[in-house]
Amino acid sequence: MEFRPCIDIHNGAVKQIVGSTLDDARQEAVENFVSEKGGGYYAKLYKDLNLPGGHVIILNRKGSEYYEASRQQAFNALAAYPKGLMFGGGVNDENAAEYIDAGASHVIVTSFAFSNGRIDRNNLGRLVSAVGADKIVLDLSCKKVGDSYRVATDRWQKIADETVDADLLERLSECCDEFLVHAVDAEGLANGIDEDLIRILAESPRPCCYAGGISSYDDIYSIKAAGRGLVNFTVGSKLDIFGGDLSIEEIIKCIR
Repeated sequence: MEFRPCIDIHNGAVKQIVGSTLDDARQEAVENFVSEKGGGYYAKLYKDLNLPGGHVIILNRKGSEYYEASRQQAFNALAAYPKGLMFGGGVNDENAAEYIDAGASHVIVTSFAFSNGRIDRNNLGRLVSAVGADKIVLDLSCKKVGDSYRVATDRWQKIADETVDADLLERLSECCDEFLVHAVDAEGLANGIDEDLIRILAESPRPCCYAGGISSYDDIYSIKAAGRGLVNFTVGSKLDIFGGDLSIEEIIKCIR
């Protein structure tokens, strides 16, 4: 089990938001924290703490007013920690190599991998040809619908027909190196983790990183138990560097 830190960027600033409130039309979201420091600052911090595999995510829609400002923050982060961070936000087969060349270890892809609610094998094939499966992280962030978990695309605003289960993880494993899965219903609320989802992720043939709802050190130990030590995790709003009360150094101790 590894701790994977994050740098979420919205409207040109590093933020922690409540994921389910993201509104593309208004370019707004409920904010838990807005940093005065840029992406490069956090990237250097993670480098100094020897925490590879973190996520730099642009939360603005590609082509929107603030997208380029957010993208510049992301480039600053990648430059500060070359090959130590993964990049996500508007990635497709035409621009994926640009982010790898800019210093990303992997590109994180959600919406481009889906079309009309289903996996788009054409797009996935082009992406693999562009950068290789070993540099792709598939984001299967999901919302609970009934008794199943459905993939949420387009910055978690559209619910796909695909269900996150052992079968989907197996089918997509040949197209990627890792999976990133936010429990969208819990994301940014810091009111507890989704252990049922974590148990599903533990069945994956590829490494998985879980995000959503972590509120205490006990939650981290619960991820280890539910995920059988196989599921990585990220913490956002509860981290002390983002205005919360969980020490990043103590989290490192929890896993080491």
